[in-house]
Amino acid sequence: MSTTEIPAPVPAPAARRARATETLRRWAALPVVLAGTAMVILDFFIVNVAMPALQHDLDASAGAVEWVVAGYGLAMAAGLITGGRLGDLLGRRRMFAWGLALFTLTSAACGIAPDAGTLVGARVAQGAASALLMPQVLAILGVAYEGADRVRAFTAYALTLGIAAVAGQLVGGALIAIDPAGLGWRSCFLVNVPVGLLALAATRRTVPESRAAGATRLDLPGAALVTAALVAVVLPLIEGRAHGWPAWTWASFAAAPVLVAAFARSQRRLAARGGSPIVPRVLWAQPGFTPAVITVVAFYATVASTFLVLALYLQGGRGLSALDSGLLFSVLGAGFLVTSSIAGAGGPVIQRLGRQVLAVGAGLRVLALGGLWLVVGHVGAGGSVAWLAAPLFLDGAGMGLVMGPLLTLVLAGVRPEHAGAASGVLGAAQQVGNAVGIAAIGVVFYGALHAGPGAGTVPPAYRAGLLALVALGAVVVALVQRLPRAGAVAA
Repeated sequence: MSTTEIPAPVPAPAARRARATETLRRWAALPVVLAGTAMVILDFFIVNVAMPALQHDLDASAGAVEWVVAGYGLAMAAGLITGGRLGDLLGRRRMFAWGLALFTLTSAACGIAPDAGTLVGARVAQGAASALLMPQVLAILGVAYEGADRVRAFTAYALTLGIAAVAGQLVGGALIAIDPAGLGWRSCFLVNVPVGLLALAATRRTVPESRAAGATRLDLPGAALVTAALVAVVLPLIEGRAHGWPAWTWASFAAAPVLVAAFARSQRRLAARGGSPIVPRVLWAQPGFTPAVITVVAFYATVASTFLVLALYLQGGRGLSALDSGLLFSVLGAGFLVTSSIAGAGGPVIQRLGRQVLAVGAGLRVLALGGLWLVVGHVGAGGSVAWLAAPLFLDGAGMGLVMGPLLTLVLAGVRPEHAGAASGVLGAAQQVGNAVGIAAIGVVFYGALHAGPGAGTVPPAYRAGLLALVALGAVVVALVQRLPRAGAVAA
């Protein structure tokens, strides 16, 4: 008796189109939220290139110029935890859209600022807008995607962070060199306006809305205390070295643990009354969350500071233009791009190495920074900077092996209703790490610079900074060993 096999039905064209439309709709949110991320990170670094021109154009004092950078970072760091919790309560898409709109508006205000005071105020407002925007991104990705899709989304986010940070120097140098419409340094801010408007127009149609269930009120006392604690830590780190570490900086450091203790006590009391703390206690009870946040602080202490001393060496010690130094930064970016594209959580590298992929990446950075120390000692102030390319590429490769898996680790296992709060803690940890690293490496660099006989001391000062970065990198390798073995970097 013969049987006839019935072929599987071929999907109708309408069904195929529906699936394709659903896939497109699901992924349409990713480039929108990543556009906001890229603008925020670019503006953290791009302004360094614009400093000489804007100081001359606005007749700005050295203190005002410092606050163009510091005001942005301080406002962002202080507001990230509160911004993340606002997204949990009021809607992450809504807060992302508000943050994006305010960031675009304040970017325009920076670009048309008539004097230094206005520019500093606009930069502080821009940092506050960033604090509202940034924590929503990871929360949106964590809720909108699941399984392998979440892995891809988090990997794309980490890639955006790294490339935007490295590209800031190159993009800023290119804009100033091209000088579109004679805008000069103003183009570094005004470039955000069309990008922001396009992303804002697409937000409502592409980004899904989500919020935490249950809680409806913001913990205002907790928000005030955590903001004050972050300011007490970050402000003296930003301002202390430039002003010779006056008494107020030490008073601020002393106040920080008192504010943290008061914040913790207020959170416990609110939770005991059945309220909704700004940082849910369940986050700290999650296995590996606290060690992961500490590792984030330590790792990011080596990132912004690496870019800072490299820029100082290339432009101050070697006389390179902003564009030429940006091209060397792009070598570091190439290394980051290569490894971050294969080190996404859940991929074969992670499956084989687990948490040790972070140690491998941090260790590779230690070797690369040590290699830079040797190369700079060889080329000094006159040899070819092309010798820097290989260790810079390796340094970028090490960053790529750490950044993506580490970000996923911090959010692994966080319940959707706490995604915004967890993202705010992560963002605050990154900014505190940046400030700690810049302060610590700045003390080493400028201490060595002032100890030497004039301009020729820039390469030795850079080498001193590199040795300190090597030590910080070794600390990251050690901290990785405290992370959970199983599932440390799982989606």
